[in-house]
Amino acid sequence: MTIVAQQAVPDARRPRTDKPRLVFFHSSVSGHCRRVEGFLAQVLQRRRNHATFRVVRVAEEDRPDLIERFGIEELPTLVVVEGKAVAGRLARPRGCRDIEGFLAPWLN
Repeated sequence: MTIVAQQAVPDARRPRTDKPRLVFFHSSVSGHCRRVEGFLAQVLQRRRNHATFRVVRVAEEDRPDLIERFGIEELPTLVVVEGKAVAGRLARPRGCRDIEGFLAPWLN
């Protein structure tokens, strides 16, 4: 598990009410990726945070350009994007606790 947190720079042109995007980079043929998707759903449901993020799923097979652009080295990887800046990244989460700990700054 690798966690990288970066300070997001607010974009003055966007209103602050924009939801951060939670980008889930995965492989559609990976069992681990499917399990992590279930863990992510549990975390968002558990604390009623369905509307906290705009969740975007990116399959390695469909968008290799985005995998390269975001510098994704391991799948699955969760990336939080605020405005146009990456605010955090979590590679290969092992379960709900990893995901909840990573998303804590944004969860209610």
